[in-house]
Amino acid sequence: MAFVSVTDSARARAFYEATLGLPLVEESPFALVFDAHGTSLRVTPVADLRPLGSTVLGWAVPDIVEAVNTLTERGIVFEHYEGLDQDASGIWHSPGGAAVAWFRDPDGNILSLTQFLAA
Repeated sequence: MAFVSVTDSARARAFYEATLGLPLVEESPFALVFDAHGTSLRVTPVADLRPLGSTVLGWAVPDIVEAVNTLTERGIVFEHYEGLDQDASGIWHSPGGAAVAWFRDPDGNILSLTQFLAA
């Protein structure tokens, strides 16, 4: 199970359900619960939120270029970080060979996509 805090449940629902395409499993005043590809994701409303400066949620994807392009078409803007050699789409290749791209949810939480090297 994974957790992420948000300040606006309706805005978060639109983002996680429509933009990211995660199926909503449950909705209550306490949380929105999504099926994040077999992992329960509890999106919890809070009154005040100071997003962390690091990734809070991430997904492994089989084709990062395709995933980045799909989310870009849905309005996602990928982050570009000073000091990282990222391509124009925001994809960075780690020294170990994984490809990573970062983006934010409407509350500023940093989320990521990672394509790992095939074993």
